[in-house]
Amino acid sequence: MYSFVRAKDIGLSVLGRPLTVLTIGDGPRRVFVNAAHHANEWITSLVLLRFAAEYGAAIDKGGRIFDADARALFSSTTLHLLPLVNPDGVDLVNERITDVSVLAKARRIASRYPDIPFPDGWKANIRGVDLNLQYPAGWEMARANKAEIGIVDPAPRDFVGPCALSEPESIALYNYTLENNFDMTLSYHTQGKVIYWKYLDIDVKNALETAMAFKNVSGYEVEDVPYASGFAGYKDWFIWHFRRPGFTIEAGEGVSPLPLEQFDEIYENNLGILVRALQA
Repeated sequence: MYSFVRAKDIGLSVLGRPLTVLTIGDGPRRVFVNAAHHANEWITSLVLLRFAAEYGAAIDKGGRIFDADARALFSSTTLHLLPLVNPDGVDLVNERITDVSVLAKARRIASRYPDIPFPDGWKANIRGVDLNLQYPAGWEMARANKAEIGIVDPAPRDFVGPCALSEPESIALYNYTLENNFDMTLSYHTQGKVIYWKYLDIDVKNALETAMAFKNVSGYEVEDVPYASGFAGYKDWFIWHFRRPGFTIEAGEGVSPLPLEQFDEIYENNLGILVRALQA
């Protein structure tokens, strides 16, 4: 790792895995990009790790990344990357959980939802809480929406938890965001090739213009979040609390977990988005 790439653990998962943020840059603008709130969307973690490697190499060599001077980006913007919000869930989906009791608990949760394939359909953290339904922005509405489809207890997906910020992973992101007062955030998910940019009707300066800039370099569509999914996400809370641009990027296309064969295309589509976020 390059000396100018700093690593910091901002918290621990349920199973004690570190939530590690990589920081690159020393500029006054602060941009936070996170990935893999959802376990079966782990391919987004690889996008951020590859970007960190390529951006670091470009800075080191005095080169360019996408269409931008890497050292100019470094001087203007401090980038915070959290590639893996949900390490326990990602391990479960990839069959890397070795603790028999932990695996048995997850199987019991999954057994109540036979229509959701196990482990591939698992989005939640290891306790069966959907981490992107944990934030205090319409959490009660999210709970009501999910209750309408029968999700009121731990589940492979869509359970909002017993209360907002009940999980160590969501608490860590919440606190880190408050501590750093970011100018912009991007949350990476799969799938749909879509950019979500709004929460309710909150008017955020330059948010739509930035979303359109992302569209222009990625080919992704800019859309409003469907109502049933439009509450308690990280983006929702960031927009609500800070009144600053926050985005959810739904990368790739298909059924999660997306195959690794899509990775190169996903990365190329999103490289420009990440650079534009540093420039905005």
